[in-house]
Amino acid sequence: MAFDTKALGFGYGEHAAFASNPWASRGRLYPETSSPTRSDFQRDRDRIVHTTAFRRLKHKTQVFIAADGDHYRTRLTHTIEVAQIARALARALKLDEDLAEGVALVHDFGHTPFGHTGEDALHEMLKPYGGFDHNAQSLRIVTKLERRYAEFDGLNLAWESLEGLVKHNGPLMTPEGEGIRGPVPQPILDYCAVHDLELASFASLEAQVAAIADDIAYNTHDIDDGLRAGYLTLEMLEEVPFLARVMREVHDRYPALETSRFTHEIMRRQITAMVEDVIGVAQTRLREVRPKSASDVRNAGRVIATFSEEMSETDRQIKNLLMTRIYRHPEVMRVRQAAASIVTDLYRAFMADPLLMNEHYWIDQIAGMAEPARARHVGDYLAGMTDTFAISVHRRLFDHTPDLR
Repeated sequence: MAFDTKALGFGYGEHAAFASNPWASRGRLYPETSSPTRSDFQRDRDRIVHTTAFRRLKHKTQVFIAADGDHYRTRLTHTIEVAQIARALARALKLDEDLAEGVALVHDFGHTPFGHTGEDALHEMLKPYGGFDHNAQSLRIVTKLERRYAEFDGLNLAWESLEGLVKHNGPLMTPEGEGIRGPVPQPILDYCAVHDLELASFASLEAQVAAIADDIAYNTHDIDDGLRAGYLTLEMLEEVPFLARVMREVHDRYPALETSRFTHEIMRRQITAMVEDVIGVAQTRLREVRPKSASDVRNAGRVIATFSEEMSETDRQIKNLLMTRIYRHPEVMRVRQAAASIVTDLYRAFMADPLLMNEHYWIDQIAGMAEPARARHVGDYLAGMTDTFAISVHRRLFDHTPDLR
């Protein structure tokens, strides 16, 4: 059956000239026939949602271990919030919403169980073999580790989606090939050797809004979860002048508001203010740069979707509040230490006896691999674990498993 794409509403006139055009994508590593009903970026977004890696985010820690309560954010709910904010920013700037959403949905695929604690522990174990980087692991997942399609490993995402995944926080290297934030992880270099993602340029504006949406989301929901856990109080929020001002506004308008509604009102106003700030800054910088294409955005020499100086200071103050009051709270540190020991124990056990990874794709070959290759496969397996699976495997293999409650 033939489709009339114009009748289906697939025109591109509503997008800005500097938006990424899905009908002019740089393509996929393995060429595929275009879909008559979906753009390449829509297909990428859909592929991401249907992965095993996406479902695993449900049981991976954001800040608080899932066992602490059903209402705390997990890596999945955080990702959904980021995607929502990214779409809102993309819509306001007339970008391709599907690409922005896709980058947001895939940005945390490479996270280990137990959040950054698990990542730090796994990085320490893998230091002799190049270390561990969750962004590089996300790329490995979507280009190699997901096994869903008959003709290729990974998801075979469009160039723009992969570029956004790898470079959403900015260029990784200088034009001379030097790493900007330290050495570029080897998995990224290996992939770029066959499919160049142009690591010295900025990413698309869609990827930039996904990156700043990540900051907006966790700056807000980590406060919400911290209040729920009791590590934060409303009085502590007054340490940040922006939050103190928002609380006064809410209290003045709703003096008898119950605490739960009061907290939610603060959070929604915080998100609104940050989103509107990014839109205003982006509009100003777009007028200055005057990009005529997505390539002009990549070559602008600076990020376009970011906070103003004033909001950047607020962002810094909120991050400092979260670090001192939540992330370094003694109870959180106790749980982090216990979680790190689980990851370390499992890594050592799997390296000593790879057959313990009885669900690994390469189970029959790992034992005969050289140590660096075996270590990378163990890292892949561990990084793919959810909190709950890591705990259950540890209980099966060891006499004592640390209490994470």
